[in-house]
Amino acid sequence: MKIEGTIEEIVFRNDENGYTVAVLSHNKTPVTIVGKMISANVGENLILEGEYVHNKKFGYQFAFSNYEITLPQTLVGIEKYLSSGLIKGVGPITAKNIVQKFKTDTFSIIEMAPEKLALVKGISKNKAYEISAKFFELRSIQNAIMFLQGYDISVNMALKIFDVYGAKTVEIVRNNPYRLVEDVDGIGFLTADRIAKNIGIALNSAFRVRAGIVHCLTISTEKNGNTFLPKGLLFSNVMELLDYQEEKSDVFDEVMDELVADKTCMQFWYDKLEIIMLTKYYRYEYSIAQKLCLLSSSANIDPTDVSLEIRSFEETNNVSFHSDQKRAIECAVNNGVSIITGGPGTGKTTIVKCIISILANRKENVLLLAPTGRAAKRLSDSTGQEAKTIHRALEVNGDIDRIGRFVHNENNPFDIKNFIVDEVSMVDVMLMSSFLKALPRDARLILVGDKDQLPSVGAGNVLGDILASKVFPVTMLTKIYRQTDDSLIISNAQLINNGVMPVIDNNSRDFFFEQKTDLNEIHSSIVELVTKRIPSFLNIDSSQIQVLAPLKAGICGIDNLNRTLQNILNPALPNKNEIVLGTTIFREGDKVMQTSNDYNLKWNRRNGYMYETGEGVFNGDIGQIHSIDLQTGETVVEFEDGRVSTYARTDIGELSLAYAITIHKSQGSEFDVVVIPIIAGTSMILTRNLIYTAVTRAKKMVVLVGEKKNLRRMVANAYTVKRFTLLKKLIIEQSEKIKELFN
Repeated sequence: MKIEGTIEEIVFRNDENGYTVAVLSHNKTPVTIVGKMISANVGENLILEGEYVHNKKFGYQFAFSNYEITLPQTLVGIEKYLSSGLIKGVGPITAKNIVQKFKTDTFSIIEMAPEKLALVKGISKNKAYEISAKFFELRSIQNAIMFLQGYDISVNMALKIFDVYGAKTVEIVRNNPYRLVEDVDGIGFLTADRIAKNIGIALNSAFRVRAGIVHCLTISTEKNGNTFLPKGLLFSNVMELLDYQEEKSDVFDEVMDELVADKTCMQFWYDKLEIIMLTKYYRYEYSIAQKLCLLSSSANIDPTDVSLEIRSFEETNNVSFHSDQKRAIECAVNNGVSIITGGPGTGKTTIVKCIISILANRKENVLLLAPTGRAAKRLSDSTGQEAKTIHRALEVNGDIDRIGRFVHNENNPFDIKNFIVDEVSMVDVMLMSSFLKALPRDARLILVGDKDQLPSVGAGNVLGDILASKVFPVTMLTKIYRQTDDSLIISNAQLINNGVMPVIDNNSRDFFFEQKTDLNEIHSSIVELVTKRIPSFLNIDSSQIQVLAPLKAGICGIDNLNRTLQNILNPALPNKNEIVLGTTIFREGDKVMQTSNDYNLKWNRRNGYMYETGEGVFNGDIGQIHSIDLQTGETVVEFEDGRVSTYARTDIGELSLAYAITIHKSQGSEFDVVVIPIIAGTSMILTRNLIYTAVTRAKKMVVLVGEKKNLRRMVANAYTVKRFTLLKKLIIEQSEKIKELFN
């Protein structure tokens, strides 16, 4: 059946999936309506198709399956629409005056002859055109969202699409939905392909091939960390995605020529392979190589003898440096670029403190940096000096389209000349490129990290490629200094790194193995360890314990562990608000993690009696849900460094529960206690450097739960996924060019 009426009130709206509860005035009777409806507003007229249903809580409602939105036709409806707050500068009084003046012609005047609005008291010509522009924008947004809803696009994503295409959204998407793959973050090939098929675009369309190529390159970058692909591999991936036969190679080559011509991609020969890469990743790697080589060659540092300064530091701090450590300090002070790499306990932090001391004695400031908030805090605590995340130091710029993502860049470099970056293995090519651009030409850069940890979550293999280039001075530290006699964490990490089974001694104070064979038993044991046994044994809160798992799915994957731990550590209570997103419940008090970089999300932080504000929350930031507003869906999260951000309902998908996180996501972090499930699985995932990374995240205790045979397999498995990257080659080329220039 069909009913028609005017929206009197929006009771509830979930903008992510379009679920709406509203009150409709139908035949002068209020009717509660429920269903999937987006972008409808108070005062608008609705034609609904559906049926009446009975809800235990709300009584009879009209559940609609289809709807049509029209502008209100009555004077009361027009006035209510204009005064609803949708149009900035038009309140109840102004709305009343407009309707009294133009009656049922109001919308036509606003749209077609906005200058006449200036005849209304209180409306200037400028304001008249602003009202018209806002009205047109609202109608454009509404039309675009309704069009996209027909293809199962969420409101949040529809608004992102509209932000890119504006009033031309419907026209562009209808003509070539595959443009979405290149133009809109978060829209993949499968979504664009579904829209295209419904519209009737041919499966052999060049648009489709182009989108398939860009999609395969993007997925390879985002999921596997590659910055390029060999042409043959890319061709196979694209043919499989499009379900084409090999004879389609002519179309592939034609489209590739177009992508190269418009500079979306680059295609050339490298190491006897014809390779293809997205141009922006070539630029990232090229700029890294160029700036590193420039820093190395143009620092104009005259080598100085630092032996007396090292000796003074040793006496003051009661330490004695090994020859390798002294060499690391000398290289750092006497070179434009230097690298210090080593595992836990090899003295990297003490070396950094000595470098800071030497430079301070020379009246030179140092900026300490790390990729994540946790890593920056650890660096700050260990050195006694302020450390910042790279993002925070660069300062996120809210107006990205106008002058770039960060405030500091090649046109506005830092006014400091000494930089120490810790946990550099985590840094991807985009962030490293942005960071290096902001360094002055005569900067001194010291990179510190562990070459044996997992590579960055993002694209590239920055530390690995820098080391492999052999262009810059590197100190590799292997000797362990920081370890007490009854501690096994550091020595076992080194054993694992060398392919040797760790010492399993449950009489130790910090490294334990609990033998379990059944996956359900492993799961139950981990839950009991986190919620009862370890807190009781160490007299700590469960929040200080972090579960690090190899996988997301499965009985011992983070998804299942998070659900179980949430129910025990933060159970549902009448006074705790919660919100459901897909299969995940977010509840006040939950431990959560940001899963992507959001450069526009605002935050504030109390600093003494003052508040500082900023923008940007980043992948890997961990915090706790402070509050959830059930009406608006707004969720307030306080992060570990004191930043407080408010997430709109449509942005909550950027969060995940963090009672358990993947080992990859733990990079750069350090936790008092880590608990790790040791399970069977593919040798491509369960590798030596994965378990090494997990163990080295612990400060006070490691507990492994599972079968020793699976641990033995991981330790013996030296497999590493080879990433296709260009940085090593570009560094060598740039270094040779600079040598030729100066010789």
